[in-house]
Order: sequence, then structure tokens, then C-alpha cells
Amino acid sequence: MLISKMAAEGGGKEMNEIKTQFTTREGVYKLLTHSEYSRPNRVPFNSQGSNPVKVSFVNVNDQSGNGDRICFNVGRELYFYIYKGVRKAADLSKPIDKRIYKGTQPTCHDFNHLTATAESVSLLVGFSAGQVQLIDPIKKETSKLFNEERLIDKSRVTCVKWVPGSESLFLVSHSSGNMYLYNVEHTCGTTAPHYQLLKQGENYSVHTCKSKSTRNPLLKWTVGEGTLNEFAFSPDGKFLACVSQDGFLRVFNFDAVELHGTMKSYFGGLLCVCWSPDGKYIVAGGEDDLVTVWSFLDCRVIARGHGHKSWVSVVAFDHYTTSVEESDPMEFSGSDEDFQDQMIHFGRDRANSTQSRLSKRNSTDSRPVSVTYRFGSVGQDTQLCLWDLTEDILFPHLPLSRTRTHTNVMNATSPPPAGATIITNTSSNATNGNNSGASTPGINSLSTALPRSNSLPQPAAPTTTTTTTANNTNKAGSGGGIGSGIMDSAIATGVSKFATLSLHDRKERHPEKDHKRNHSMGHISSKSSDKLNLLTKTKTDPAKTLGTLLCPRMEDVPLLEPLICKKIAHERLTVLIFLEDCLVTACQEGFICTWARPGKVGLLPSQNQASSPSGTVV
Repeated sequence: MLISKMAAEGGGKEMNEIKTQFTTREGVYKLLTHSEYSRPNRVPFNSQGSNPVKVSFVNVNDQSGNGDRICFNVGRELYFYIYKGVRKAADLSKPIDKRIYKGTQPTCHDFNHLTATAESVSLLVGFSAGQVQLIDPIKKETSKLFNEERLIDKSRVTCVKWVPGSESLFLVSHSSGNMYLYNVEHTCGTTAPHYQLLKQGENYSVHTCKSKSTRNPLLKWTVGEGTLNEFAFSPDGKFLACVSQDGFLRVFNFDAVELHGTMKSYFGGLLCVCWSPDGKYIVAGGEDDLVTVWSFLDCRVIARGHGHKSWVSVVAFDHYTTSVEESDPMEFSGSDEDFQDQMIHFGRDRANSTQSRLSKRNSTDSRPVSVTYRFGSVGQDTQLCLWDLTEDILFPHLPLSRTRTHTNVMNATSPPPAGATIITNTSSNATNGNNSGASTPGINSLSTALPRSNSLPQPAAPTTTTTTTANNTNKAGSGGGIGSGIMDSAIATGVSKFATLSLHDRKERHPEKDHKRNHSMGHISSKSSDKLNLLTKTKTDPAKTLGTLLCPRMEDVPLLEPLICKKIAHERLTVLIFLEDCLVTACQEGFICTWARPGKVGLLPSQNQASSPSGTVV
């Protein structure tokens, strides 16, 4: 690799050089070459025609303090190692478990963090032929194989995840566009399942399995057209975001099996999706080379980011670098409950981290808390981009005021409550406004601001704004669908959902460094039926969706510029995971790289990695 000088801003001009460090406002991130994980022989994998390399983490709460475990797939192989991160060099000669599969390839995997111990972990693995395997790589056991005869679905598994808060339920998506809910305690049956319709909406349907005895799958979701590429649960586990090859983001109330909102890509399919730590925003990426930020509360696109030169393969929020700042006093009608001390739960459950708890809000401090969200993306252009979603993008009509770092935290709750006040340019008022007392901080008394770009000030053009109260369509407790059936018994409550916030000063704003933005508020309906009607008219014709709430024109929403945009690999990037002391990336050659956060470098000398273990052939 070639080491080049890094700049704090902008993307690398030396596009042919592989970067081994980069600088942000927090400091320098450095690639730890001795912490690279791969196949034991360290030979680049010939990725032609292979499924993407994926990485999963789990913490087994080992008393030795080294409880982190990593799983990754490369071609037909699956590896399970102790992950030493920034502390020690990787020892590739000693995998805890290695498996080589015949006739199929692993495509994705997920650990159950609730049940993980130093003696046992439950790992789900999806395969290119459609099967899902439940294994214990510590005990080196294979407990169950689901869809073994491919009677449920014959297409490739695209995503598999345990249902948050559950020790037995998991969700699987396929390239067929179907998702299936399984219970590890149930069998799949010896014949193809028969289904009966449970609920149907615009371009989605949900069926239950029709049988005399309970069997898998419990539910079958058919979502959109074409491959369902990825899904992600909201931090509280109540909502499910799905992205499909038809270019749509669809967000469902998982318990009530109802569509909450929809978004359409600028063009092409959507490939990846993630939630902000507080569940207020969703970021999606895909074949339009963009990252798109969607507001859960307003059900609309609030920003796009352009930095990649090819398809965006992974998006992820950095829970540890989300800045929390105190603004000048302004009207705030939220409650102190928005700032309660909560634990953030994400892919790697770091139970002993001092940063894994949120600060309690000082009840005597009446000033609102603003948040700068940090998220990242990697793509097939081999580039890593980091982005900041700042207050002037989230609330473009707020006057810019001086801010200072504060130890308060963002609203660490589930997706925002029904009835939060939003802004619209229509004069119609919603009449369905239960719980209308709650509102988003600082959004009640907004003065109209000008659209602005990076370097070209624009003349004032006053517009009229009217507030209207939107009522979310969360009907989890309404008794409809399976709210009182399968899902009520399926999903446990009370599980912590959020990761910690590391507090950093926001860099001073300079006019020439402001994000590009041209903001135009469209009509925001308070009724889910209106959203569905809009989708009904436009879902099949991209030309008709452009310029609507589903897909605003480029000039109608702010355009984010990446903080950094660096080429970090030779092959397309397939993994981006933010951990407490590092971030992890992986490319299709099968190399999993650890990037130490500023001040976190602490490696011991490289260890002998010459020997190659024998693997388990399945």
C-alpha cells in the first residue's frame, strides 16, 4: 500500500493510491496492518462471481476482557476468530471455527446477542441456494438447517437477522423479493407450505402459513418488485426498513404489519439501509451512487449525499461520533423523558464500555439539545465516505446560532411519537391528531430561511409556512393483524437499543464549507392512506415519481458533501462497521481491515501467522 498525505477535508486527488490514514475533526484514523483479518494464507480471494464478503461481531462477555468475536465469509468459506481489534495483532493461525461449504456459498450471517456466552453463541448463516443454517461456532455444532429442501424459497438469501429482543425468532429475505419469519423451535415441514392472506397493502402482502400444526415459516412477506436487498430493524425493534431492487425504501410497523412510509431512489435499485441511533432518520444507498437521508417522522427525503462514483454497497451510522451540542435558548415543548439515560444496543454489545451509557439531561437546563449525526458509506468504487448530518440540514429554516459542546444527549427513544409537529406549505390541517402535545425540539417557531449553495448567496424569497400536526400510523396495540398473536409473543420488550455517543466539538462553520442545499418543502400528508394513494399512482413509472415526495428532484433537497472520501481498497468494498475504538471495513478480496480511531492505536508486535488450520467441510 502507498501512504499519502491526508487532508482534513475533501476527497483524495491521488485516486490511484490506497490510503492508510485519513483525518477528520476528531483526529487521524489509522489503518492497523497487523489487525487485518483474512483467510489464513492471506492470498487475495478471486472474487469473480462470488457473493459479497460480510462481517458479523458479537461480545461473549469473556471474563478475560477479550470477549469480542468476529465472523466473516469468503467464497465458500466461513471463519470465526477472536477479534483483538486495536489491542493485539490478529493471529490467523488459530480460528475458533472454520467451515467450507460444498454446492453453496454463505451470503450473510448474524449473531444472537441476547444468548451469547463464552461457552456458546447462536449464529445464523444464509446461503446462495436459499437455506439458513443455525450453528454454534464455539461448540462447533450445527443445530438446525432451515429451508433445507428449498421448499420455502429457492432463491439466494440476501439478509438474515434475529428479531430484536427475541431468542428464537429471526427474519430472512431472499432475492425473490420475499421475507420469511422463522422460529428456531419449529420445523419447516416436509412439503411446500400453503399460505393464507393476513394483510395486503400497496405493493406488499403478508401471509401466514396454513397448517394443522405450527411450522415455519410463521409469516411470508412479499415486498416490492425484484430482489429485496437488505432490511434493518429500528433501534427499538418496532419498525422495519426494507430496500429493494425496484428502488423503493419501505418502512413497516413490524408488529402491526402496516406500511409506515415509502421513498424512491433517484434511479436504480436501493442496496443498503440503516437507522440513526435515535430512530429518527434512515439512510439508504444504492445504484444511483447517492446516500439518501429520509425522515421517519415526516416520511420524506431531507437530504442526499454525493461522493461515490459507483454503487453504494453499505451505509452505517457511527453511534460513537454523533456530536451533541447546546444551542442558544429557543422554544422547546418536548419533555425531559426525551433525554433519559438509556443504553444503546448495536451489532457489537460492549457491556463494560464507559461510553455505552448516555448522560442524563440536567433537568434545570432549558436549552434544547441539537445533534450532528455521523454516518459512513462504502461502495463499489472502493471508496470510504464519512458524512455529517448537521442541524442546518435537519432544520434548514432555523437561524444559525453559535453552539458549544454539551454533555446532554439526543433523544434516545424509539421512532418519534405520534403527533409531532412538522412544517408544510399547505393550508390544510390534520384532524387526526391524538397525542398532539409532543413535538420535535426547536421546530415549532421556525422562521423562513433562504435556499443556499456553497459559494453563491441567493436573494431573499419569502415563503409562507403553516404548521400541521401529523399522526403516525403505529397500530401495534390495536389488535389488528398479528399484533395480539404471533408478534406479541414473539418480541420481548425492555431490551436496550442504543449505542453510546462520544462528544466532540463541531468545527466552526465557514460559508465556503457549508453543505450545498436547496430546500423546498412539499406537501406532507398526515394520513397513511394519502401516502398509499400517492404510491398507487406513481409506483410503476419513475418519471412520475420524480419531483414528488417519493423522489424529490436534486435541486429540491440539500446536497451533502462528504467530510472525507478516500480510496481504501483494490476491490469493491462490502463492509462498514463502527465500533467503539475503531471502524472496520472489508473488500471483496477477503481482507477485513481495522482502522483505529484517533488516540486508540495500541498494537503489540505481529504474531506468527504461518500455519494453516484444517477446516470443517459441510
